[in-house]
Amino acid sequence: MGSPAIAAFLLGVVAGLRTFTPPAALWLLRRRGALALALSAAALLEYAGDLYPKAPPRTAAGALAARLFSGASCGWLAASSGSVAPAAGAVFGGAGALTGAYGGLAVRMRMVALLGPVPAAILEDLVAIAGALTIVNAL
Repeated sequence: MGSPAIAAFLLGVVAGLRTFTPPAALWLLRRRGALALALSAAALLEYAGDLYPKAPPRTAAGALAARLFSGASCGWLAASSGSVAPAAGAVFGGAGALTGAYGGLAVRMRMVALLGPVPAAILEDLVAIAGALTIVNAL
């Protein structure tokens, strides 16, 4: 990853897709421990919950706030690993989360039309997992 600022933004984009995937990847690959397991369990529950047709939209106030917090937190941690101020990393992560939430929703709707709702959800899960792991490994 060329820059912690880019990593912060990209982790935010992934948080916009799946709230718990980036923090789970960060803690699993960098810190381990009970919090890593709890975040991983939350990510798995989020993947399962996303398959239900009555899952709240990612752009609803509560869901969007959680994605912003996740992106900002991950951005803070990513920036801490380099030459970027943690507060700036949080801003980059939050901006990435908004980009991921709204951009991801647009892509998801196209994928639902092409593949159906469950395959589209699973594909988005796989993109989020691969993205988070790639970004964290590059830090």
